[in-house]
Amino acid sequence: MSRLERYKTFSEFYCFYLSEHENTVSRRLHFTGTSMALALILTAIGSGIWWLLPVAPLQGYLLAWIGHFFFEHNKPATFRYPLFSFMGDWRLWWEIVTGKRTL
Repeated sequence: MSRLERYKTFSEFYCFYLSEHENTVSRRLHFTGTSMALALILTAIGSGIWWLLPVAPLQGYLLAWIGHFFFEHNKPATFRYPLFSFMGDWRLWWEIVTGKRTL
């Protein structure tokens, strides 16, 4: 599938997503950013400090985009596939946590 085509399913997109995250440093930045976003969300819920909620995605995407721009040298899929990209971040995170994929 060419880069200009639209992905219709998440399964099709996820293969592309993984190809855009081959650099080890980039994957580690994605994992760290997603983990920090999760920690901020849980902290906000547990403490009632609600201003942490909008900070969570900013924190997560900041590290991920550093990975793309400085290590992968590609444009984040978030700009063209926001929902699939968000789902891909969490699936990659889960695969790393469960040992299915390595950092």
